Amino acid sequence: MAFGDLKTENGVKALNEFLADRSYIEGYEPSQADVTTFQALGKAPASSFPHALRWYNHIKSFGSETSKFPGAKSAAAAPASKPADDDDDDVDLFGSDDEEDEAAEKIKAERIKAYSEKKSKKPALIPKSSIVLDVKPWDDETDMEAMEKAVKTITCDGLIWGQCKFVPLAYGIKKLQIGCVIEDDKVSVDWLTEEIQNFEDLVQSVDIAAFNKI
Repeated sequence: MAFGDLKTENGVKALNEFLADRSYIEGYEPSQADVTTFQALGKAPASSFPHALRWYNHIKSFGSETSKFPGAKSAAAAPASKPADDDDDDVDLFGSDDEEDEAAEKIKAERIKAYSEKKSKKPALIPKSSIVLDVKPWDDETDMEAMEKAVKTITCDGLIWGQCKFVPLAYGIKKLQIGCVIEDDKVSVDWLTEEIQNFEDLVQSVDIAAFNKI
């Protein structure tokens, strides 16, 4: 059965129409005629030729078993004569593997670039710590409100004071319990406690009641 040049659209179209109501090129079982046509076709037809594509995938599924098909091998169908003004036969129905690879690489590169840009736009994570300090007075006559105000006068970049309260200790003495958040790269806990202890008239000692990384 001659279909013309199976590398052209006309050839594939003829094969597709022939296989519309047939399963094989000759008879009711695969033969060497199928092998010859399969080899002449070279690649899977486009999805617009469903009958030819079905037949192609079916023959391809036999793999090396195609050499055992009955019948004698025949020469591949000769290309049909081509009119001088017919340019449709030059259309590549299957596309180029190189072009597909280039397109896939381009898409991959674009996705990697987009991911890198998105990642670079994310703000850098700033290490912080949440601290609760126990500031103890000398005795029950210490002005606790003055102590609180004095402690909060300590300010710097990376230090945020939080809530505070007066917690009873014993014999009428209370301690100032105050929370704060510090940026680890900017504020040292040792520095902060030393600054509080500098209020010697009000502060006896400073202890860290709680310390958590944020």
